[in-house]
Amino acid sequence: MDIVLFIEQVLNGLQLGVLLFLLAAGLTLVFGIMNFINLAHGSIYMIGAFFAAYLTRLTESFALGILLALPAVVFFALVLERLVLRKFYERDHLDQVLATFGLILFFNEGIRLIWGSGGIAIELPTYLDGFIVLGSDLVISTYRLVIVCVGLVVAISLYGLVTYTRLGMLIRAGASNRRMVGLLGVNVDVLFAVVFSIGAMLAGLAGMLIAPIGQAQVGMGEQVLILCFVVIVIGGIGSIRGAFIAAILIGFIDTMGRAYFDVLLLKILTVNAAETAGPALSSMGVYLLMAGILVFRPRGLFPAQGVK
Repeated sequence: MDIVLFIEQVLNGLQLGVLLFLLAAGLTLVFGIMNFINLAHGSIYMIGAFFAAYLTRLTESFALGILLALPAVVFFALVLERLVLRKFYERDHLDQVLATFGLILFFNEGIRLIWGSGGIAIELPTYLDGFIVLGSDLVISTYRLVIVCVGLVVAISLYGLVTYTRLGMLIRAGASNRRMVGLLGVNVDVLFAVVFSIGAMLAGLAGMLIAPIGQAQVGMGEQVLILCFVVIVIGGIGSIRGAFIAAILIGFIDTMGRAYFDVLLLKILTVNAAETAGPALSSMGVYLLMAGILVFRPRGLFPAQGVK
């Protein structure tokens, strides 16, 4: 086994894992605490990417673009929650799915009207657009390493927020019994707005971080939304720890599968067949893991207490 290739794939798996965690953490909080299915979560990821791309071009600074885009996403999410989504909290899940699916179409067309269908690329600043050389052969992209570090810092901070702060106590209590929290004098509407804005900020941050690698483009949110639901099913609805572990597992399965399955299949298949079957088997591995978890641990690896 090529040790350099293996280390590179480990880092790629970590990068994919932390990006999935940023997306899935917000989704699992909203679903687990608010009992709200938000298919438009991926659209907030897309909008975060476009905000960052536009503001980076406007200010000619990537760092400043990110710093301005984060509060812009939070403000957008609060307006969306107040004007649209709040009306569906007490409705059944089918209504929530239909409403938020409609929002996906609305936001896609809105982005297309404002910024066009071609997308917006972000040019990284010089200090991020480089490589770190370890040893004689291992070359690591500076920006990809930054993504991993940012994701890990956010994961630790979010876990500390939910576990050790008063807001976290209210979030956990809301996941266990929303009605009782309201009877104890907590403004549930404000709590839900805070939870939704945290989830939106995490999704927007994920979009901002991934945009320089590809670009901000219409429909990018739908591509990752299914994987986000897989993450929360495997990790457990409402569980930050579960979302993190499941996201890292999926990141490793996907990247390692794409790197090594085709090599293994070359022993029994032609080159073209192996190159086609390898990525397919890698994707299948993620869903096979989910199926196994549903059979043996239907509530996920680390279900949040009180979430049924």
